[in-house]
Amino acid sequence: MDGRLALAGLAVDVNSAHIALDPLPEITIPQPPTAAPAPYATPLAALLHRAVARIEKDGWARGALREDGRRCAIGAVRVEADSREQADDACALLLEIVRREFGGEKTVPSWNDAQRGPRPVLLALGRAAELADLRGQ
Repeated sequence: MDGRLALAGLAVDVNSAHIALDPLPEITIPQPPTAAPAPYATPLAALLHRAVARIEKDGWARGALREDGRRCAIGAVRVEADSREQADDACALLLEIVRREFGGEKTVPSWNDAQRGPRPVLLALGRAAELADLRGQ
């Protein structure tokens, strides 16, 4: 019996000698995505850019500053601002863009609530960021 087992083991070794063992693949742990840096160096432009990112991340709301984690344009600006004055300045730029490019609404909240989706809001925040950057704000 020992002879048969030795012969069978030798047969397995001979028959499997051509099979090359591949080395184990290198395992890498994926890194969490990092937020893209703001393309603006000026504080108000960077704030407005962060407000866009906030709405894209948390979602857009209308009828309230915040609803179930989603935010309206003003709510996104306020949460990203370093101070009340900075938020007020950013909202003034946003109102200027809304009046100039979207039909002369009296307030940003009324304009925000009249939108059917987040696209115009994100567009207005982006244009306000561009304007702030051009003005060096």
